[in-house]
Amino acid sequence: MDLKLNNKYAIVCGSTAGIGKATAISLASEGATVTLVARNEEKLKQVIAELPNSNTHSYIVADFSNPEELQHKVFEFIKKNHGFHILVNNTGGPAAGPVFSAKLDEFDKAFTQHLKCNHVLAQTVVPFMKDEGYGRIINIISTSVKQPLDGLGVSNTIRGAVGNWSKTLANELGQFGITVNNVLPGATATDRLAEIIKDKSVKTGHSEEESANAMKSSVPAKRFAKPEELAYAVTFLASECASYINGINLPVDGGRTKSL
Repeated sequence: MDLKLNNKYAIVCGSTAGIGKATAISLASEGATVTLVARNEEKLKQVIAELPNSNTHSYIVADFSNPEELQHKVFEFIKKNHGFHILVNNTGGPAAGPVFSAKLDEFDKAFTQHLKCNHVLAQTVVPFMKDEGYGRIINIISTSVKQPLDGLGVSNTIRGAVGNWSKTLANELGQFGITVNNVLPGATATDRLAEIIKDKSVKTGHSEEESANAMKSSVPAKRFAKPEELAYAVTFLASECASYINGINLPVDGGRTKSL
């Protein structure tokens, strides 16, 4: 796309697989220097090796169940290296299931991994963004922000909280040249989707292929998204080209979401 991210530093969470990995590759392909964040060091090393100009990138090993530790590790990295112009918040979704039967600790865990971690990361990177007069915070959430999805009760609840946190943050930071936007993936061909399909198959008694086809039939495009298609949207929002786009939810779902 030639989005001229050559002088930009990006930190991408959950970047060893799926949308996070595709986003890291896309940002690096546009010239950004990328720092990956995930809990598996071996997988982080593997992804680094796949990035363009792999010797310029780095990683941080962190677990999103511990926001304080995550914040500390990112803060220490910034002190020793550099800050970040671009923050991509991305964490694996909560387990599937109806909201009525959800246990309280499921909400606590999801709230910590998603909202609390997003929040401490934003607090950690924003001072550098303010100094630079340039910042992009992009949260990969879900179309459930617009339209709750059946069987994803905890996820629907927490994603909505993250969406409203994001919009509030966008209002507060816009004056500093910092934008905060949400990318809402539809059904995307990732390990997470494979788990959801398997769960549906067990509950309905249909084969996994039948369950997958039923999900595809609800999408006007009649297929699942590729992780790269989400990554392109994130990369655009990270660029100067999107400088006047702020506080929005951008569905990338093949037209599945019924609302405008």
